Amino acid sequence: MPQTGFRSSGPEQEVELDIFDGVRQSDGNPVEPVRLQSTDSFCFSCHPTVTCWNRCCHNADVTLTPADILMLTRKLAIEPAEFLAQYTVPDNWEKSDLPVAKLRTDGQAAEGACVFLAGDEGCGVYDARPATCRYYPLGLASIKMMGAQKKEDFYFLVRESHCRGHKEDRQQTVAEFRTEQDLETLDEINRAWIDIMMKMTSWRSVGGPNAKKVSKQTKQMFFMVSTDVTTFRRFVFESRFLETYAIDEETIEDLRTDDISLLQLGFDWLKNVLFNEQTINMKEDVLKAAIARGRSDMGAT
Repeated sequence: MPQTGFRSSGPEQEVELDIFDGVRQSDGNPVEPVRLQSTDSFCFSCHPTVTCWNRCCHNADVTLTPADILMLTRKLAIEPAEFLAQYTVPDNWEKSDLPVAKLRTDGQAAEGACVFLAGDEGCGVYDARPATCRYYPLGLASIKMMGAQKKEDFYFLVRESHCRGHKEDRQQTVAEFRTEQDLETLDEINRAWIDIMMKMTSWRSVGGPNAKKVSKQTKQMFFMVSTDVTTFRRFVFESRFLETYAIDEETIEDLRTDDISLLQLGFDWLKNVLFNEQTINMKEDVLKAAIARGRSDMGAT
């Protein structure tokens, strides 16, 4: 689940972003304060004979990423709207003040099991399990220094008191673990979504993008893009979206069937709406008309 910690308050300052840490808040602070690189090794193994088997599937706070929802809806062969209604609960990620979907647990008790837990057999959707579950017991963090062009990724280890997997003898590098868990592709799909969440967290310290709070409608659009590609695809093709933005014909054809391309378009669009980033361009005639309206509204000729 996304976490974040900031070294300073301004949006252009140095920030430290903890992304998938999987930490249960009731377990104190199990994060080891040691940065791991891809070549660093650690001992861990999870299997049915470990004494804590399935413990991490209880009382888990799992925020679903866009890639998670794509995988799970394909696994279950259902539409996103049905998946959201049956398997998730809506929430607001307080640090960014943006809406997210969280994986539902059965029952109201603190030890409620994940809705996909299949008894002693473990996860019932293991090959489509969320990124937070795949990362455990690692956390992923990114740091961007002021003035730097790129974020620097690193990893850290989470040692929760209930987990006995750390006592297993299996040693592996971070890179080997990430390959085994199929995380590279998921991280690539989720990166733009994470960037928006983290940037909004930073901007909130100054009152929001351009010192304005994000509107309810924009939040609804963010949730739609993040969780429901079917509805977003209808929006793109049935509204004036393609008449407004300059998107080439080849890309338009990809958007009809390629969910990942559609997600990337959605997040480019949201970055433009939220932060005025030049990630998507209006058509020239639309832009000229908008400029003319703006000048007219200001009384200019």
